[in-house]
Amino acid sequence: MTSEPLICLPGQRLCLSDQVYTSGQGTYERQGYIYSQLAGSVDIIQKDGVKIVEVHSSGEQTVVPAQGDIVTAQVYIITQQFAKCYIKGVGDTLLRRPFRALVRREDVRATEKDRVEIYKSFRPGDIILARVLPITEAHTYQLSTAENELGVVIAHSEHGHPMVPISWTEMQCTKTFVKECRKVAKVVPENVNPENSEGNVDT
Repeated sequence: MTSEPLICLPGQRLCLSDQVYTSGQGTYERQGYIYSQLAGSVDIIQKDGVKIVEVHSSGEQTVVPAQGDIVTAQVYIITQQFAKCYIKGVGDTLLRRPFRALVRREDVRATEKDRVEIYKSFRPGDIILARVLPITEAHTYQLSTAENELGVVIAHSEHGHPMVPISWTEMQCTKTFVKECRKVAKVVPENVNPENSEGNVDT
């Protein structure tokens, strides 16, 4: 006789991560616990004296952001201390539902953190690339754009026109040519060899 499989939801805590249990496919480890990354059934696989906890989706895969992931988010509110965002994608995966997140002022840049001004880094509507930090509050992810490759990737000017990066700190409206401050991401195209490319957006 077999018991019914355990069904779990994305982000659900499954068990301790220790010498007996380790994270496997469809799960992730955070702060000493194993969590489900998918909606599906839990499987425990014995291998070399270790129990590997896996989750297999019975339907459409649902991913949740995990510590260290690069995510795509959209800014919707800015204050002097942080920018509130909705995480729309994890890596190359588009999420079925967004997750709330924020970028604190001290996590915008790697240097001169005390001189960072949120309104000169992001504006509501901006699409950013960011890295997920360790979770300290329930229900809210904290993000960092401190790395060169992270920051604003898509922005529109105050008049609603697309903007293009002209330096690491400015973007320019394609219609009015007005410049606005941003924390610009250095996006490296996958098909370009960095050694042969300019590797720079400065003009």
